[in-house]
Amino acid sequence: MSGFLAGLCAAVLPLLAAGFWLGRRTARPGSLAGLGTPVEHATFQTLHTASLAAPPLRAGLTEETARKAARTLRSLLGTDALCLTDTERVLVWDGAGAHHRTEIMERLAGPLETGRGEAFPLVCDRPGCAARWAVVAPLTVDDRVHGALVACAPRESAVLVRAAGEVARWVSVQLELADLDRSRTRLIEAEIKALRAQISPHFVFNSLAVIASFVRTDPERARELLLEFADFTRYSFGRHGDFTTLADELHAIDHYLALVRARFGDRLAVTLQIAPEVLPVALPFLCLQPLVENAVKHGLEGTSGTCHIRITAQDTGAEALVVIEDDGAGMDPGLLRRILAGEESPSGGIGLSNVDDRLRQVYGDAHGLVIETAVGAGMKITVRLPKYQPGVHPAGRPGRA
Repeated sequence: MSGFLAGLCAAVLPLLAAGFWLGRRTARPGSLAGLGTPVEHATFQTLHTASLAAPPLRAGLTEETARKAARTLRSLLGTDALCLTDTERVLVWDGAGAHHRTEIMERLAGPLETGRGEAFPLVCDRPGCAARWAVVAPLTVDDRVHGALVACAPRESAVLVRAAGEVARWVSVQLELADLDRSRTRLIEAEIKALRAQISPHFVFNSLAVIASFVRTDPERARELLLEFADFTRYSFGRHGDFTTLADELHAIDHYLALVRARFGDRLAVTLQIAPEVLPVALPFLCLQPLVENAVKHGLEGTSGTCHIRITAQDTGAEALVVIEDDGAGMDPGLLRRILAGEESPSGGIGLSNVDDRLRQVYGDAHGLVIETAVGAGMKITVRLPKYQPGVHPAGRPGRA
């Protein structure tokens, strides 16, 4: 992350410098009254123009994103033509001289291989063509060339060479952010797969054993439990997006608890208090079920008494507050800290570190798990879920929180 920030600073500072340079070259006294000095105005215009190109580039370098960003980038450089390429073809050409596409790609072999920019004259016999000189600036992410930004002008210009290089660095930072976003998505998917694999094989075996025990004595009960097991596994192992709703997660928890009750009977007492208004709130998939499984494990483990689990979900305005509390064996706080830090095997706390990591990735560090526990004192886990978070909505329900 420090490398990313350094790259971001390296990309933004040249744009600021370019803004000041443009301000000094283009200032017209008296024409920008009320908008600050000409230099400040030019700096603002430069950054504003750059900001317009950022959103499409944050989706990666494709024909569609290049088309959306090209005109803004050409405006930023003030050139007669600009094109963006990947390593094989021109993705978009904006401005004059589009007939130079083939020539440009033929000349890109060297810059794409070495990652170094070049400037060269273009061969053209068309009178009035404004694309007589090309400046190539490679687009790189993690030292790997993804394509190139090519600026074309009527004549050679040292200023354009420098400006194109700085803008290409800024574009590369946006592509790096896109790569980080994709990596984050892949990480979340991997963590969900890991969490699915972490669902205790003993739970699956014990559930099937309990169902089998009812087959002869109470076939109807066996059928009901088999349906509960099917619904739980369908939710846990089925194809989902990154997010689900609180209602769906609680529904899966209900199936899970039905199977646990079939095994332990009156030893498990569960109380739910759910505010209806928070049921549509979106949250990371398989976020609460591991916490309930953790409560069951520590509530029933090593004791023959009754385990009481309380699940509440309240509306606190901008957030939904979910609390899962048990009166079981609890945990040493030091061990808990090591588990959450990844320094200890998670066998002592099913899915806790996984859920904590995903909550922090999605909502920020302020929304990690808050856990209160001590040996013999049970455990209380608090989850704060923002009702509205950009990019967080259940699969198939865009725009919903």
